[in-house]
Amino acid sequence: MLNSLNLKHFKCFESLHLPLAPLTLLSGTNASGKSSILQALVLLHQTMREHEWSTRLMLNGKSIKLGTVLDVVNESHGGKSFEIGLMYKNISYSWAFTGERNELSMDVEKICIINHGTNTPIEYDYPKLKKEHPDHIAPNYLQKLLPTYYTLARHDFHVPFSSGKRKDNFVTDIHQPLTTGFTYITAERIGPREVYVLEDRHIAYAVGPMGEYAMSLFYSKRDEPILDDLVLETESRNTLFHQVTAQMQQFFPNCLLAVEKVQNVNAVTLRLKTSNETEFHRPINVGFGLTQVLPIVIAALSAQKEDILLIENPEVHLHPAGQALMGKFLAKVASTGVQVIIETHSDHILNGIRRFVKAGGISHKDVALHFFRARSADVAQVISPQINANGDLDCWPDGFFDQFDKDMNHFAGWD
Repeated sequence: MLNSLNLKHFKCFESLHLPLAPLTLLSGTNASGKSSILQALVLLHQTMREHEWSTRLMLNGKSIKLGTVLDVVNESHGGKSFEIGLMYKNISYSWAFTGERNELSMDVEKICIINHGTNTPIEYDYPKLKKEHPDHIAPNYLQKLLPTYYTLARHDFHVPFSSGKRKDNFVTDIHQPLTTGFTYITAERIGPREVYVLEDRHIAYAVGPMGEYAMSLFYSKRDEPILDDLVLETESRNTLFHQVTAQMQQFFPNCLLAVEKVQNVNAVTLRLKTSNETEFHRPINVGFGLTQVLPIVIAALSAQKEDILLIENPEVHLHPAGQALMGKFLAKVASTGVQVIIETHSDHILNGIRRFVKAGGISHKDVALHFFRARSADVAQVISPQINANGDLDCWPDGFFDQFDKDMNHFAGWD
């Protein structure tokens, strides 16, 4: 599980150290850097997943398109480089990337890996190695943005992680949660469709940033079990299909799903029912919120322990009670060992999480809250309220889900 994210000269951040938890909530004003946190993680995922042997960070791909180096490097301090650092389990990673300002990708300049159990570092300086060993350095000496055992051994690096176990020739196993165990869902999710294309599992390993692969994943894994701790008492059958249906009924009472393959075509249709007194209907003829929530539910229930789930604005098209329920649902998912990182503007999402903490569903120690403000010399860019076992917060920064109170004070004549 990711324990922290460090950014240097990335977009609006000159320098940032952000603690991460099993459940992390990002909130704050518009254009304050919340999305940049997710984007940094997605850039690593995108390059590792789509360009396995790349020695460059791909700024544009299937998951995210961020433009040129000029668009992602901090304008005030970055020049033409930035760094991303992660703490995963007991090992820290730091990547330094550099590129000309009009380029669409960036060179991997340095990788530093430190095992804090042994406090032994590996610093993989690609340009330096290429200069010192021009005949031996090849592009495929990096795999998934990580040096392999073969690379390190060939150049006389001491490998402090050699416990006798090698996972796919990697120095560590961080590649797994950042590739096939990684799901990113944007706020701009696709709406109702007449048909949904079926893709190979290698392509539809996740629901897709816009939920475009949700039905393909749902259909291919419909008979597979989900994590035991997420099985609802109202549905004893532990298959993805039955549990997704049961969970959707929590948000939309009496909701039923029908997914059928189109004959002789690599596609499926989705039909929805929201009342016992009606027939199944095409998605366009039911509430828009159903097709916005469905990819989130499919992604969450198909996840495995140690997977990472990033969601922008899970509250989209949900009424307040549904938003609070979504907060509770995602907190429950996080309590099972799936890492969940949410970007939200909804106080109802926050309150759903707080209620789940108070009910003992997840430890308050497993929840991190971060409030972002526009960069200023006068105030901290990020404030992190602490939550206790009763769901109470130790501080409420100005602008942190307090608009309702401000409006009520105005109507009462107190401001």
